[in-house]
Amino acid sequence: MTSTKAPGHATRSSTAPGLVLRILLLGAVLAVTVWIVPVMIGQRQWLWLAVTVLAALGIFVLYSTRRLVPGKYIFPGTFFLVVFLIVPIVLTVGYSFTNFGDAKRGTKDEAIASITSNSVQQTANSRRQALSVGVTGGFTASEDPADYTFFFVDPDDHSVREGSSTQAATAADPDSITVTDGRVSAADGFTILTAKQVNEVYGTLKDVGVETSDTTALRPQGTTQAFEGTKTLRYDAASDTITDSISGAVYSVKKVGTSEYFVDADGNRLPQSWLQGVGAANYVRLFTDSSIGSQFLRAFGWTLVFAAGSVLLTFLVGFALALVLNDERLRGRRIYRSVLLMPYAVPGFISLLVWSNFYNRDYGLINQTLHLHLDWFGDPTLAKAAVLLTNLWMGFPYMFIISTGALQSIPKDVLEAARMDGASRLQATLKVVMPLLLVAVSPLLVASFAFNFNNFNAIELLTGGGPFPADQYTRGATDIIISMVYRAAFGGSGADFGFASAMSVALFVLTGILAAVQFRFTARLEDIS
Repeated sequence: MTSTKAPGHATRSSTAPGLVLRILLLGAVLAVTVWIVPVMIGQRQWLWLAVTVLAALGIFVLYSTRRLVPGKYIFPGTFFLVVFLIVPIVLTVGYSFTNFGDAKRGTKDEAIASITSNSVQQTANSRRQALSVGVTGGFTASEDPADYTFFFVDPDDHSVREGSSTQAATAADPDSITVTDGRVSAADGFTILTAKQVNEVYGTLKDVGVETSDTTALRPQGTTQAFEGTKTLRYDAASDTITDSISGAVYSVKKVGTSEYFVDADGNRLPQSWLQGVGAANYVRLFTDSSIGSQFLRAFGWTLVFAAGSVLLTFLVGFALALVLNDERLRGRRIYRSVLLMPYAVPGFISLLVWSNFYNRDYGLINQTLHLHLDWFGDPTLAKAAVLLTNLWMGFPYMFIISTGALQSIPKDVLEAARMDGASRLQATLKVVMPLLLVAVSPLLVASFAFNFNNFNAIELLTGGGPFPADQYTRGATDIIISMVYRAAFGGSGADFGFASAMSVALFVLTGILAAVQFRFTARLEDIS
């Protein structure tokens, strides 16, 4: 009788902590879900809402029972795969069919609010209020006005209001703010900027209007004050038009290019638009615009040369060094190997920044040491050679490591048999060692090619994509496709995320096709034994 109860008692005791932990986990998931779902609905984040709800349901189904044990182990990896890989791909593809970019980010209502609020003019009766600017998290000099929240203190009744370029001013919660000397000095969830920090981004903030009514809005005037002025542009919802109260011009919705704007009778448009679907217009522009298409093809050609050249050069140097240091007759092999691994131990971005100084035309180490006067970053050919040379320095230790491992796995009797058959050392290396080594390292070479195909850091930190032609900034001589995408998304002509997303999708497809071709080619090596 005792022996039959003991196991049950032991099982109950051992599972009690697990049961408590399970209850706490499910309770935390439920609390987070209940809190975040309304927020996502309010912000219309439908994709993330679906991911959140499905993840919560999956957690409750899997971890509320002792069954479905395999799913408990598979779920975490699957969840992070979806969040960090699948969802970004879906979002990128989705944005590629929109006009998402500068002045085209929010809804139409937000665009109307921004247009009318930014038209605020100061009058003789405009009242001034103390201004504080806050950001969520740490301060970065963002160029998006929507990233800033404004706090206003009325000097007469000391009331405090808060708002932004997309949110009308409302009364602030007195328990969440601290007012010092008539200005908001602290606010829960915000970092209040200093006057110096506000001055750094004043070019972004000076034209922002925070709506207070249908006809008035608050607008910054200096780093510590704001005035409440009158809107000169007013929206009429019945006719879906915006009227300029000073000039009398009426702006109605018309399509300009692929996006809709408010345009007057003379064809003058207001600067703000809104997020819209444009179908395949971005892809049509990519493949039919002669200027963009030619730049994309040139970038694609250089990307192939850069990726293939980097893999070939690093592999040849790494393999040659591994072959030499694999000779047991060589003394001090461990010391030599340790020295050769040093470039691999230095963080890549540090190596790139150091090498960028080496190529300086006036005081760079290369020109001074070799008594040269080469403008490495001013000549397209020299700039490309500099990129390949630097990538060789950074990449050969990796190839040296994998080649050393592959060489040590080749049985010595294979080489001895080749030598007995009359093969020279060179013949044995090329016809025996190399094929056997490629069987092991071919997948790694394919992975290295794919990595260099999208090696943004090697271009941006070394040459910045340059040198650039005098007439355009879309693509420089050393820009590969991924850095060209970056310049399209964040370039000097303004952000164009929709078009950059279309280029990213094209790059993703090209990378996949090239990888498939390479794997198909390397599969033939499987017959080598």
